[in-house]
Amino acid sequence: MPDLKLLEAEPTQAERDAIDAVAGVADPFSDRVARSRPRRHLLLPALRAAQRRVGWVTPGALGYASRRLEVPPADAYGVATFYALIALEERPAEVLHVCTDLSCKLAGAEVPPGAHPSPCLGLCERAPASMRTIAGPEPREEQIPPTSPLLPQTSGLKLLRRIAEGNDPESPPAEFAALERARELGPERVLELVKASPLLGRGGAAFPTGVKWEAVARQPAKPHYLVCNADESEPGTFKDRVLMEQDPFGLIESMAIAMYATGCEKGFVYVRAEYPLAHERLQHAIDVSGFDIELRIGAGAYVCGEETALFQSIEGYRGEPRNKPPFPVEVGLFGKPTVVNNVETLLNVPHILLEDDPRDTRLFCVSGNVARPGLYELELGTPLSELLELAGAEPPKAVLMGGAAGSFLRPDQLDLPLSFEGAREAGTTLGSGVVIVYGEDADLVDAVLRIAEFFRDESCGQCVPCRIGTVRQEEALHRLASGRTQGDEIAVLADLTQVMRDASICGLGQTAANAVDSAIHNLGVLA
Repeated sequence: MPDLKLLEAEPTQAERDAIDAVAGVADPFSDRVARSRPRRHLLLPALRAAQRRVGWVTPGALGYASRRLEVPPADAYGVATFYALIALEERPAEVLHVCTDLSCKLAGAEVPPGAHPSPCLGLCERAPASMRTIAGPEPREEQIPPTSPLLPQTSGLKLLRRIAEGNDPESPPAEFAALERARELGPERVLELVKASPLLGRGGAAFPTGVKWEAVARQPAKPHYLVCNADESEPGTFKDRVLMEQDPFGLIESMAIAMYATGCEKGFVYVRAEYPLAHERLQHAIDVSGFDIELRIGAGAYVCGEETALFQSIEGYRGEPRNKPPFPVEVGLFGKPTVVNNVETLLNVPHILLEDDPRDTRLFCVSGNVARPGLYELELGTPLSELLELAGAEPPKAVLMGGAAGSFLRPDQLDLPLSFEGAREAGTTLGSGVVIVYGEDADLVDAVLRIAEFFRDESCGQCVPCRIGTVRQEEALHRLASGRTQGDEIAVLADLTQVMRDASICGLGQTAANAVDSAIHNLGVLA
């Protein structure tokens, strides 16, 4: 009965102040806010603000946010329960979140008493990692370890060049040279150059960036929006975090160019909640630069990395993916034509306009059993074995490419060319650039079970194939691991794999069995 409970509960003054800071000061005569459009899109920021003030979202705070934003209480409750990092039960003001995902597990991560186990925190090169959230009048989040190490690679860099040269991430550049070049060329010529370039999306789908931009630019419906998808929650991925923390002005300039070329009136950058340093530096870069870009922060939902689920989250709804078509280039954020690119994709654009480096490079997040974990940049087509040598990898038992949604490779497959075509021919994917190395002593059964658990937890539950399939997949794997099988479990898993791939609404369900299937059939794990 959330409606009745929320209608009865009253917020504290501190909670009112936190929510008002997001929703705006109420009109004292009518207790309504002067506004030009519905303000439901502020629901998640308001809930985050209340929690950061007192440590959790109380019934009073949830009810007050509902009234201020004119969202039905039961609806607001449904949104709050969707996100893993929104707490609706009382807890201490200080909470330690300890990563128990793939890379941190390999580094021996353990959850101490009183701490919360967490999926990947995007700190894989520092594993084992954790994050502390501290609520109060001056709330903050702390990444542990607190500082980023130097890049393990110092030459052959393009996207990482400014970081390697020691740029100050808190000082704006003397000029935005690429943006000025875009204005000299005009929107049409910028579109032509990006379309003529080999730039494919770096989020995993590898869609031609110029084609997407042109499709939005040609849409008659207004306004147009740009969304930078920085919700990188794929286990093993941390490339966008490094770029946002160390080169925030580069991202803001790249977004401004994309907005100019595609006629976008406003931009949003949606960053996962676990990246507090990126939040701070991006907001500073936005404030200093003056572009019409808004920072939005997630609240712990892997599925919000899917573009339409991300729209839902920004709009103040549960992050559940939409059916396609219509596609975002026609009907996206707030129902308008929308460009969606991730951080790495956007940061390629200035180099296209300035013609300062013709190489088509890709970022790779290397972690696991390696001597030099970190973010690497290599030209597409470089053999995987060369990347592993740069990182000082142990002789591997297996390598996981693409994260939990990727696939496992055997030691005899390490000459794989790191290109979209090479990966496709080998039956794997570059995905978000994840490369996790499993040494000879690594427990692959444990890794496979963790991947299955991850997808079970992260399924939004909207469609039956994913909601039920991820649970049944995990159950079958546990039976195989314990030896208590019930018939042909491998056949059951094969059927589940096919159903999830064919019938799930979004990429989460469609790829939830990829790594499991490759572990069984390519490595022989649990077979």
